Amino acid sequence: MDERATIGSDRDWFLAGMRGIFSLPAMILMLSFVGFSAFTAQSGIPVEQVVFMTGIVWALPAKVILVSSILGGANVLAAFIAVTLSSIRLMPMVAALVPEIRTEKTPTWLLLLLSHFVAITAWVFAMERIQTVPREHRIAFFAGFGITLVLTNMLLVAVVYQFVAEFPPIVSGCLFFLTPVYFLASIWNSARHPVIYVALAAGLVAGPVFYWLVPQFDILIAGLGGGTLAWLAERQWRNRSEARP
Repeated sequence: MDERATIGSDRDWFLAGMRGIFSLPAMILMLSFVGFSAFTAQSGIPVEQVVFMTGIVWALPAKVILVSSILGGANVLAAFIAVTLSSIRLMPMVAALVPEIRTEKTPTWLLLLLSHFVAITAWVFAMERIQTVPREHRIAFFAGFGITLVLTNMLLVAVVYQFVAEFPPIVSGCLFFLTPVYFLASIWNSARHPVIYVALAAGLVAGPVFYWLVPQFDILIAGLGGGTLAWLAERQWRNRSEARP
């Protein structure tokens, strides 16, 4: 048996996950939420609704879409569909993370509960560190980080909301942009297969092009196009490898 498996309890690893709130990914996300607070304050969204939104919707882009839908006068069904579609991008992250943290005894309801905390920051943090955690304690580790991250940002939004209403739009936009920039850099740095570089490069090139051609569907088309190109490239490489003597 791996000696690491006998070190610490679930409580110890939960606390270790909580300490992740002082990591670079968590700090960047908190700065992004300061920008989100300024955006909602300037939009006239009440602070209690913003705090509730932070905990329930969680993923930052989905919250921006929700606020934009509210400001645009969209009905509840349209806003629900828009937020749901934006969150489908998180499904591959959940699919990649769950096999890394579950054990044979992990109940499905617990995995479903913890999937709520899977967003860019939590996913990057977990995937970079989870291999150093004994498997039977990975659920506790991820829960400690995810729950602490959500609660901390809810508290942060409640505190800074009154002070950021006068932020210049450029400042709020820059704070928003920190999270996707960090996510992109982390994925590029941690990539273990050339196909990931192909997908990222294709998406980065296609994004501005499709924004000019079809701005309503630019991210969707760029994502599908980049992913499909990467899949085809990976398939071609695999076929060549199998064909070699």
